Amino acid sequence: MTVTWEDLGWERLTAGVGRRRLPVWDCTAGLVVGSDAALMVDAGSSLGEGARLRAGARELAGHHVTHLALTHPHFDHVFGAAAFAGPRGAEVYGAVGTDAVFARGGQGREALRSDAVAEGLDARAAREAADALVRVGHEVRGECTLDLGGGRRVLLADVGPGHTAHDLAVLVPGDPAVVFCGDLVEESGEPQAGPDAVPARWPAALDRLLDLGGEDALYVPGHGAVVDAGFVRAQRDALAARFGVSR
Repeated sequence: MTVTWEDLGWERLTAGVGRRRLPVWDCTAGLVVGSDAALMVDAGSSLGEGARLRAGARELAGHHVTHLALTHPHFDHVFGAAAFAGPRGAEVYGAVGTDAVFARGGQGREALRSDAVAEGLDARAAREAADALVRVGHEVRGECTLDLGGGRRVLLADVGPGHTAHDLAVLVPGDPAVVFCGDLVEESGEPQAGPDAVPARWPAALDRLLDLGGEDALYVPGHGAVVDAGFVRAQRDALAARFGVSR
């Protein structure tokens, strides 16, 4: 019997492309499957959640996750990353500057751990995940393309700053194209601007997303339901008005 995306709790978006809305924080993880490789977009909020994502992706793809793209350095998107490490571990990608946030002994790890506990993650799970954070071996400055085999190519783009100083988008070309936006776009609530946000640059980051995907793309927010270009444009205008940024 063939296992479908829906059988494993995933939402299929297009052929070989899907996402999963994770519990508690309604955070999205994405999966892009090629003939020779598989890309995971974000890793969940804990080592256990990351392990479950990896197992589900392995069943759907038929092979191991080979690449992991982290859209931005917030705990609910990165604390499962170490679950993708190991002898056959995934190559890890992030926007330039992400690796410095994860540096051992630095303030970034402690800030992530503290934020996770404040948001309700078990303290022990938060400490384990923070201590295990993987290095970002491939920092993207501008754009880079991954070839996943079978004609499947994926574009990683450093589109920020905006929601954070290190925002990465993932474009999967197709008909329609799919754009994984991270928390540059949120559907289930108002976009969150924490102390690491760069509000003055956020609307420009959304313009860049729209340039990447175009009018007919599916835009996958970091939290909430899949949206269209009109939603992204409206959120861009709302953020510009909220932060006093002119077009």
